[in-house]
Amino acid sequence: MLTPALMLTVSGCTLGPDAAPHAALTPPAATNASAQAMLRGGGAISAAWWRTFGDPVLDRLEQHALAGNLDLAEASARIESARAQYRIAGAAGLPRVQAGGSYQRERASPKGILALTGAGSPSPAAAGGTDPFGTTTLSPTDTSNDYDLFQAGFDASWELDLWGKARRIREASRADAQEAVLSRDAARVSLSAEVARIYMHLRGAEARLAILRDNRQTILAGQHIAERRLNSGAATRFDAATAGTQLAAIEARLPLAEWDAAKARNALAMLAGLEPHGLDTMLASPAGPGDTPQPGLPAGLPSDLARQRPDIQAAEAALHAATARIGVARTDFYPSVSLSGSFGLQSLALSDLPLWNARQFVAGPVLSLPIFQGGRLTGRLELAKAEQQVAALRYRATVLRAWHEIDDALEALRTADIRLAATSAGVEQSRIAAHVSERRYGAGATGYVAVLVAQQARLDREAEWIEARTDRAVALTALYKALGGGWTPPPA
Repeated sequence: MLTPALMLTVSGCTLGPDAAPHAALTPPAATNASAQAMLRGGGAISAAWWRTFGDPVLDRLEQHALAGNLDLAEASARIESARAQYRIAGAAGLPRVQAGGSYQRERASPKGILALTGAGSPSPAAAGGTDPFGTTTLSPTDTSNDYDLFQAGFDASWELDLWGKARRIREASRADAQEAVLSRDAARVSLSAEVARIYMHLRGAEARLAILRDNRQTILAGQHIAERRLNSGAATRFDAATAGTQLAAIEARLPLAEWDAAKARNALAMLAGLEPHGLDTMLASPAGPGDTPQPGLPAGLPSDLARQRPDIQAAEAALHAATARIGVARTDFYPSVSLSGSFGLQSLALSDLPLWNARQFVAGPVLSLPIFQGGRLTGRLELAKAEQQVAALRYRATVLRAWHEIDDALEALRTADIRLAATSAGVEQSRIAAHVSERRYGAGATGYVAVLVAQQARLDREAEWIEARTDRAVALTALYKALGGGWTPPPA
């Protein structure tokens, strides 16, 4: 039998591997020069990174999405479930005490266990005593008397945590709760980035619409000039037909741009948990081609960049929980000791129940040692080890994916900056060329083909500029998402 000193000594053991903290997730050597130049330490960005765009509509839109998105609400509900599981796991290793009471009306069967007492053969020794069961005077075909049985008492049990099983259960459950919180945070980052991305596409579609409508008005004016010159004999039918062809091309592109904008508005309503067109009023004011600011990034970013991502932290918490469950599975191979006992009162009469001599009790340790389980314990341990390996691979994959996303986002942002600068210069020159050609045509100094070429070039350059601005904003949004949605510098 285990002595108290030995039980206390053994109870300090904790089986299974401990979850080792992972080293700082510094960028790999292959990260592009843009990333290496930015990793200087310092740097801070608010979790509400979308405010750097300075767009109040986007700010309100993000608030609506964070408050109404159904996927985010589901992730929050999982947190409450995980916390409840942690509270349940917190009871492991603690004593259990319960109270109970009962009243029963009973009758014993002489054909059952009473037959072993010699029921049906009157006992002289019992002739002068009490016989609540009525078995001393029963014939083999009779039954016993009915009787009342009153009971009340307490039961208590406590399984000693000799091998750290309860500690490992609590550790795994705590890590599960942390994973649920971090998964919610990862969903929040993804949601805010998706809202910003679709919003940028919406504003790009609206800007293309504005440019198409402006060009339609310009072409209409040119068509009127061509018709006047045709009527006066100063031009041929070719000029007016060419203007009509260009106008028809513009009219064909307008519905596609309108459909792109409508699709983006409905996608934003879906993210906010609203019915179709639920955000049309908020998004009713279109943005012009220069209305969306293009924010930059801070001079320095944290060197342990990927650690800011909640999905990496969630994968690490899942690995921690899987590691702790290996210890839980190992403890099943070892003996368990429980201290149990009960104290209560039992009486055939309710009036006798409070009497001290109606007491009964049971107390003592219970030892359980697994001998043969048919491979169940071994299989459970192998399962825990396999799940831990899966969690470790998922953690590594998450980290690797994070660095790829950061590297790709930085490269996309660098490319978008170069493209935006080039298209900005092209737009300015194309506008000058279109204006000059229109004036020359109005003065009769050139044909309408030159006007058509200049107007088409302006339209193309303006569309490229809008696309470049949209792509730059989307690339910046993707970078914020890849970096974990904002961060603050560590305390000094």
